[in-house]
Amino acid sequence: MKKTGLLILAAVMVLGLSACSGSNETNQSQTEAVTKAEPSVVTVKTLNGDKKEVDLEVPFDPKRVAVMDMAALDILDQLGLEERVVGASDTSLDYLEKYMEKEQVAALGTIKEADMEAVMASEPDVIFIGGRLAKSYDALSEIAPVVYLSINTQLGTLESVRKNAGIIASIFGLEEQADQLLEGFEERLAALAGFSTDKTAIVGMVTSGGFNVLGNDGRCSLISREAGFENIGVDAEIDTSTHGNEASFEFVVEKEPDYVFVLDRDAAVGTEGAKLAQEIMENELIMGTEAYRNGNLIYLSNPAVWYTAEGGIRALDQMIGDLEFALLK
Repeated sequence: MKKTGLLILAAVMVLGLSACSGSNETNQSQTEAVTKAEPSVVTVKTLNGDKKEVDLEVPFDPKRVAVMDMAALDILDQLGLEERVVGASDTSLDYLEKYMEKEQVAALGTIKEADMEAVMASEPDVIFIGGRLAKSYDALSEIAPVVYLSINTQLGTLESVRKNAGIIASIFGLEEQADQLLEGFEERLAALAGFSTDKTAIVGMVTSGGFNVLGNDGRCSLISREAGFENIGVDAEIDTSTHGNEASFEFVVEKEPDYVFVLDRDAAVGTEGAKLAQEIMENELIMGTEAYRNGNLIYLSNPAVWYTAEGGIRALDQMIGDLEFALLK
């Protein structure tokens, strides 16, 4: 009888220890689950209405997104977040036109002028804008947190896209996917930079029948800063970040660049009745240059992308592709 009693006591003690162990494991699992739980908000770096970088708190993994910047819409689209978009600005870009055709996506005006009532009615959790809507930052912030991203020409187009894609991805917990989407771009730019070694260029934009030269501080800076051409068209101290500085065709003749790159702004924005860049550029003076005779007058094939969507992943692919087609074919 004593032996049997001891055996029963030992069994009870074993069961008690097992129960405690199971309880501890359950508590540990619950603690880990709490630790791994998704946050309700995330803090990101963004610009404010004064174009200064600030910390902004936004909802994590927002379900309703309003987008009034084509670069941001491009990145969201590439991240597979199409169904989150409840409103978007008008665009004619073929790879983003589907958003204009979806009934559940509200029309929010243009990338320069927001339809505030439409934005409010779309009830977004977060709003994305670009530089053209900086003036509306405060008003839009009354509706929802505003993520305002741009290209930093000092950082470079590719690294700016990488940074901005990372910021957007972090809002949705998709950082790894963003990194994968940008694989291969660095090597493509390195190939272009190898081609352009010791070559000079003027980078310009045709608008309203005139020719404006562009510097390294704004549109098309990819050509000089990362594709490697020496831009001899402008003084480094002159601000050319918006539409460049008007120049004469004699100026191009005087500078004698190896290459002339041309962005057709009127084609980019669909200016009715405007002459094509080719009609304006191929005049007696330009046709007498070495650049023209050598076939080095390059019209950027996707002007709307260069002018309205610089900063997107798909846009970057097309911009590099324009240069590859013209130079490495």
